[in-house]
Amino acid sequence: MHRSESALALALLILASAPTYAQAPAAPPPLPSITLPAELDRVLRDYERAWKNSDEDALAALFTPDGFVPTGQAWARGREAIRATYANSGGGLQLRALAFAVQDTVGYIVGAYGYGESAPVPDRGKFVLALRRARGGLWLIAADIDQSNRQPSGNP
Repeated sequence: MHRSESALALALLILASAPTYAQAPAAPPPLPSITLPAELDRVLRDYERAWKNSDEDALAALFTPDGFVPTGQAWARGREAIRATYANSGGGLQLRALAFAVQDTVGYIVGAYGYGESAPVPDRGKFVLALRRARGGLWLIAADIDQSNRQPSGNP
């Protein structure tokens, strides 16, 4: 083997033995928003308004009397528990719908949320609202299930 071939072989050996780092896959583009019927859009806009105003009473009133919201590892159930869970919550919440369906007195909205005063804001999480139509036709939230877009620490 010639000296230049030996140097090339050594360089290839060094490169082959160096640790490789996989690049994290690029985040997929956000799904497009959809337009909700007015009676469902009202639920999202009332939620945003109550959140922005730090109005836990108005937030709790958007839920059925036996509604659910997650709290860490558990659930808050009922308007009083929801009111307590949302105490001291507030800010420029923006909700956008990705899908919905309704049938008689039940329905759902799947969406994304972000925070900020000017639109559009980047998605910081996702949600599913399970809905029930109350007497008089008003849609209320039976369960609010949300998840941050952050990856748990230690995971790619």
